[in-house]
Amino acid sequence: MKGELSEEQIANPITHYGKSKLLAEQYILSKDIPVGKRVYILRPCMIYGPGNKGNLNLLYKIVSKGIPWPLGNFKNLRSFLSIENLCFIIKELIDRNDINSGVYNIADDKPLSTNNIIQLIAKSRSKKAQIFYFKKSVIVALAKMGDFFKFPLNSERLEKLTESYIVSNYKIKTALGKSLPVASNEGLFRTFQSFSDNV
Repeated sequence: MKGELSEEQIANPITHYGKSKLLAEQYILSKDIPVGKRVYILRPCMIYGPGNKGNLNLLYKIVSKGIPWPLGNFKNLRSFLSIENLCFIIKELIDRNDINSGVYNIADDKPLSTNNIIQLIAKSRSKKAQIFYFKKSVIVALAKMGDFFKFPLNSERLEKLTESYIVSNYKIKTALGKSLPVASNEGLFRTFQSFSDNV
């Protein structure tokens, strides 16, 4: 898939958090691996599962309250990682000795758009998804106004809400020789169902 992030691409983190993670990776990879030992550096994307905290909860609350999603015209795709898929991969790495040391991106097979997420949340609540398709130019103009007038939506927040982040899991799946047990839409739907008791 075009635009996928692979392990071979040169990392260029901007934040101190990202830079510290890269330095840790470089330190680990600079050391000799003892005979009979293996080293795995796992790079998971956004992890989700029952009891999840963070941005998915915010979207869930918006949809649950019947607030329409106004950014329907922005097309994006993001990779996610089910906690079940993560645990499956870790167990495989522990139980087997035929998987080479290395750096592995970890993600579900299929990236989803924010519109897909809104629809899954609505489905988990047995509601109809309310997605508005305002012109992009109008939304961008409002976001720019938000830069100056402290509106809830500004340019930085708009970019975070609509940017794509697609991670390739080809390397880890090839190493495992197995399919991941949970599909993105299935895992996210179950996650959103688990939120219902807390709304």
